[in-house]
Amino acid sequence: MSILSATDLEFSYGAQPVLRGVGFDGLKSGQVTALIGPNAAGKSTLFRLISGLTKPRSGTITLGDIDLDTLPMRERLKRICFMPQYFAANAALTVFDVVMMAHKQLKGWRVSEEDIRTVSLTLHSAGIGHLAEAYVSELSGGQSQMVSAAQALIRRSDVYLFDEPTSALDLRHQLEVLGRIKRAMADRDAIGLVALHDLNLAARFADHLILLGKGRILAQGTPETVLRSAAISETYGVDVAISTGPRKDLIVHAYAS
Repeated sequence: MSILSATDLEFSYGAQPVLRGVGFDGLKSGQVTALIGPNAAGKSTLFRLISGLTKPRSGTITLGDIDLDTLPMRERLKRICFMPQYFAANAALTVFDVVMMAHKQLKGWRVSEEDIRTVSLTLHSAGIGHLAEAYVSELSGGQSQMVSAAQALIRRSDVYLFDEPTSALDLRHQLEVLGRIKRAMADRDAIGLVALHDLNLAARFADHLILLGKGRILAQGTPETVLRSAAISETYGVDVAISTGPRKDLIVHAYAS
């Protein structure tokens, strides 16, 4: 079992502190952790630190007994798959092309019949097979997010980071994408960390929650523990009530204070 941990992470943009002493309990393989918190809490910055795209001023991030900052970047890219908040790809490429590029990353560029079958199956499983020949420039925001999720999940990594993967999706596709992520983490025994704004989606799909606010971790634990904590109301500036739905999942009700 792999475990991802962070201790005393500090990061600033110039003189502006963004993360202050951030550390989280070991995130276990096979599970999904939702990273929640208001805008500008530092969620995207934390993802960039874990992926290695940005270096912390201090602190450590470990996967098992390995300090990730000691790994060559190529090896870190194999272990950590990061789906950023905004989809970026050459507009002249098709959806099939960009998912193939994600599949072949770090593996050489000769494409086999098996590679073609794998990409085709991935697109159809993601419900976007009909977009295979569409150019990236033609995609809507929601379609772009679904392609990004397919790019991430076609890779085989130890840790997957999804930065707001459902923000542009309608309700049905939100459920489908998060369900696909949850199943993939369990099937691959991988660690999933997903930034979400919707607390009900976090309650439904996450095994573990981390609440980040003003650059600090304010609560972490099971969804019930975190969502029932006083830190939720304090962080979001709303009154929160929790009930249980017909499927025994938690339902978050928020009211303006």
